[in-house]
Amino acid sequence: MYLHLGRDIAVSRQTIVGIFDFDTATYGKRTREFLTQAEKQGRVTVVSDELPKSAVVCVEEGQTTVYISQISSQTLLKRAGGEFLPGNILSQ
Repeated sequence: MYLHLGRDIAVSRQTIVGIFDFDTATYGKRTREFLTQAEKQGRVTVVSDELPKSAVVCVEEGQTTVYISQISSQTLLKRAGGEFLPGNILSQ
């Protein structure tokens, strides 16, 4: 199954490590450092030009990608099935 993140971007649910609220997640120093490092390494994909509401972290074949979406984390979580397993791995 795939999760639609906005525009023409969809990711496999199996690759999702976490879905984060952009407003609250960016308060943490380590989160800001992670996002800054990912952007420097070209691993951030901005899904929309609208105000960002969520960050979706995916790992596929050892490569981490961060998707910045205009869709709220709550809406994405509902679309994804609504449940996370321990370790923030999305349930199938």
